[in-house]
This record gives sequence, structure tokens and C-alpha cells, in this order.
Amino acid sequence: MAKSFFTFNISTDEKQTFTNLDSCLHEALRESVIHDGIMIVYCPHTTAAITINENADPDVKIDLKLGLNETFPNKAEYIHMEGNSDGHMKSSVVGASETLIISDGRLVLGTWQSVYFCEFDGPRNRKVHVKVMEG
Repeated sequence: MAKSFFTFNISTDEKQTFTNLDSCLHEALRESVIHDGIMIVYCPHTTAAITINENADPDVKIDLKLGLNETFPNKAEYIHMEGNSDGHMKSSVVGASETLIISDGRLVLGTWQSVYFCEFDGPRNRKVHVKVMEG
């Protein structure tokens, strides 16, 4: 029986960073041997997220960081005692998961798209869960 649930460990080395998950997702798809279905990529952390975005120009990740930091600065007046309220806000807006289509044994992504783990409160050791389903 093929495996359908995977957990990947992600170590981040910055407060805010975007880690490309494509190799992990291709590994999960290969091991699942599912040719048509869906893949759910899920982040079980409240100051991290999953997103799909451009993989060709690294400046896009820099602009995303700048935009998120400008939109959600870490203000001194926030009362959450851990001091990471900005990370919680960014995580809530970006989202905890993405659902991908699998067709003919391949992930259906646009030409310039990749899947990223978004760290908003690093550096930390994190997990990403992947569920592959036939259908």
C-alpha cells in the first residue's frame, strides 16, 4: 500500500523567510504513486504559513517580505506577551494550507509557480504536513 501522509521538517534561519517546498512535494507525490487527485500542504503553526507564488525572480520574495512588514509591523502597543503578534497576523492572512491538483502524475502549477513555507517568527524548527489523495 502506498503512503499518503508525509511530514517534512523545515529549519528556518531568519525571522521572516520563504522556503521553496517543491522538492518535498515532488518526493511525496512520487512515494504516493497517485496519478490523479489532490495534494493538501498544511502548516500546523500559528506564526507560519503556506503560499503559492513566483519562483523565477527572487526579488518577489523580498517584495513580499517588505509588503507584509509594512502592512503588519510589530507594534509596541500589541499586548500579546510573546512579542510576535505581527507573525500571527501574517500567518492568518497568508493561510495555513494550499490545495494542489495532481494530473497524470504531476502537480498542476503555473509556469512560474512554486509552493513556499512562510516563516514569520524564526528562526525555528517547523513541520509541514502533506496529504495526497486519489480522486
